[in-house]
Amino acid sequence: QLQLVESGGGLVQPGGSLRLSCAASGFAPNYYAIGWFRQAPGKEREGVSCISSSGGSTNYADSVKGRFTISRDNAKNTVYLQMNSLKPEDTAVYYCAATIITGECVPETYKYWGQGTQVTVSS
Repeated sequence: QLQLVESGGGLVQPGGSLRLSCAASGFAPNYYAIGWFRQAPGKEREGVSCISSSGGSTNYADSVKGRFTISRDNAKNTVYLQMNSLKPEDTAVYYCAATIITGECVPETYKYWGQGTQVTVSS
């Protein structure tokens, strides 16, 4: 069993930055790939960025490439999502999730989920 807790969400103006954190606990958290997903009202949950268990492989949705950076600190069992140049369309609940299998950065690949953190980009 793996537990995930997100933090770092909030209200930010367009063009601003936030850093989300995903703290993992439980059995061997560093063996898991971690993904960040988001869900806006009335929309399906979508993949934002994912990182392999070693941190050596990352991918990003086209909508966030060049603005968001995913990283992990396995000594702290924590994955980060640095979000820069935020836009109103980035407003959503952001979730981190974990998977032991190799697959696409889509919700169906991920088994364990956090409770989510709200990100609101508005002036």
